[in-house]
Amino acid sequence: MQISDLPYPDPGVPDARSGPRFLLWLGRGQLGGQAKSLGWGLLHHCGIAGLPFAVGFGVEAVVKGDGRRLLLVGALIVLLGIAISLGDAMLHRTAVTNWITAAARVQQLLARRTAELGAALTRRVAAGEVVAVSTGDVEKIGWFVEAVSRFLAAALAIVLVCVGLVVYAPALGVVVAVGMPVLALASLPLLPRATRRADFQREKAGKATELASDTVAGLRVLRGIGGEELFLGRYREASQEVRSAAVRSARMWALISAIQVFLPGLLLITVVWYGSSLVLAGRLDIGELVAVFSAVSLMLYPLRNVEEIAMAYSFSRPSAQRAARVLSLTRTDAEAGTGPGARTGTDTGRGTDTVVPDSPAPGGDLYDPGTGLLAPAGLLTAVVCGDPDVAGRLAERLGGQPVPAGDVATEEPSVLLGGVALDDLALDTARTLVLVQDKDPVLLSGTLRELLDVPASGAVEPAAALAAAQCGDVLEALLQSAPDGITDPMDARITERGRSLSGGQRQRLALARSLVTDPEVLVLDEPTSAVDSHTEARIADGITALRRGRTTVVLASSPLILDRADRVVLVHEGRALPSGTHRELLRDEPRYRAVVTREPDGPDQPRRSDTPRTPDPSDRSDPSDRSDAELVRLEEALTEIEESA
Repeated sequence: MQISDLPYPDPGVPDARSGPRFLLWLGRGQLGGQAKSLGWGLLHHCGIAGLPFAVGFGVEAVVKGDGRRLLLVGALIVLLGIAISLGDAMLHRTAVTNWITAAARVQQLLARRTAELGAALTRRVAAGEVVAVSTGDVEKIGWFVEAVSRFLAAALAIVLVCVGLVVYAPALGVVVAVGMPVLALASLPLLPRATRRADFQREKAGKATELASDTVAGLRVLRGIGGEELFLGRYREASQEVRSAAVRSARMWALISAIQVFLPGLLLITVVWYGSSLVLAGRLDIGELVAVFSAVSLMLYPLRNVEEIAMAYSFSRPSAQRAARVLSLTRTDAEAGTGPGARTGTDTGRGTDTVVPDSPAPGGDLYDPGTGLLAPAGLLTAVVCGDPDVAGRLAERLGGQPVPAGDVATEEPSVLLGGVALDDLALDTARTLVLVQDKDPVLLSGTLRELLDVPASGAVEPAAALAAAQCGDVLEALLQSAPDGITDPMDARITERGRSLSGGQRQRLALARSLVTDPEVLVLDEPTSAVDSHTEARIADGITALRRGRTTVVLASSPLILDRADRVVLVHEGRALPSGTHRELLRDEPRYRAVVTREPDGPDQPRRSDTPRTPDPSDRSDPSDRSDAELVRLEEALTEIEESA
């Protein structure tokens, strides 16, 4: 694999059972590149190793006055110089290629797994850890893959030099042959402690990154409650802990480096002292002493690769472990080979050959066996949950995502669409059929036209979706902030994550994007939580009109949404209660009334029609977001309660 061939057509199925296994899997996938790097490395290091012998032969030729031999030695030195230069250049080229291709393979694997897991990824792995794996950890893994071939070439060169010295000058070569392994292995006892300190440093760095990520994500809320200084102080403390851990780790690696300098110097002193005594005794020629001394001096260069491979492995092993943890995550337990429905290429390293079922017939009902929730085909079904977190997990489950242990319906079968389990469908098929919009959707940077250019059925035009989502003021805002010369709001650019827009505007653009997709089943989790009541009512009408005849599930507790639904279902304590219309449930179901109107829970509690509905948190920077218009929403809710009574 060459850099020009990236990305990989198929990065493969990784062995994610452990960090070392993952590194071994990466190495096996690059045997060709490693062999090339090893060959060029041997040429480079053997050229370096041959120089001392050539110098020794030259000294002997000068001492004996052999001009012809001296010319041959000069030609040999020229050839060795060419070999050293060519080997060094190509070794660097092939090693960097191995590094980049390994890092690219890991990034592709992480991107593929992230796309498979979707929003469930950050519920199962901390956001800071995901960032650390996809940035710094990928680089460290690539470093180890690059260093392997260089280390093997250096190790073979050292062995060849030691053998050559024993043959060339046995009396002094034995000393070098014994001393070289001692130099290479001297730092091994310190490596476990250095690795632990490096792991501790990375753990602290990951926590600091996670804290920074969470702080930035919630900066608007922190400003609202005046908590910036509190979280800034926490990040300062975390940063200082990272600094302290880094200093302790650096001290250990400095000690290892000092040993790598001190012991070779001691070996050189020993060679000079013992070799000089052998020359004085007549047991060694001066040329042989020069050759042995030069060989030991030059072998300090390949010895650095021993220290490098130790550092690379100590840093890459925990990085590979974290990457393997992310790559081992699956949509469902069945995909890991622990139950029916395991599919090829989605387990933790050893694929199965289970046949993926065909797509369900169009127009089927959406049914969740875990809660008993049924969303009939072609109708708008509103689902009310007392806990927003439970509603979010239910939305993920309806989209075919796994539910973490301890949550609702963990032990129950997969959600069924038209009688076919979503977990058993191919991922692209399942996501084509069912689309889930989170309560906190993300907008990618680019033009509005690019934002709405998503895989879709083609039945819904962007203009119709924008109108249904009440995005008129959003289009005006985009045009006002656009550069001169742009007259079409579809060509206006949206900044990163839509930060220039308010929460309500971002929410409505995300809703328009979901409506354009026009899936067979659309699941919306609180799609109007950041808009005022008048806009919410118009959005509810727009969704109802645009999705007529299509299956739509809306998780909400707003009376304006619930009153326009074909049927409403209350999920209480993990089970769906008998459904009905909004007004029927207000009249007949006290638990539903308690959730929607915030009355005291329980069928025996007295009704309090004057209890106002608690407004949801929102972004008030947009005039169309929640503000004093919340009073209108409360008045409408109270009117509906009184009418139903």
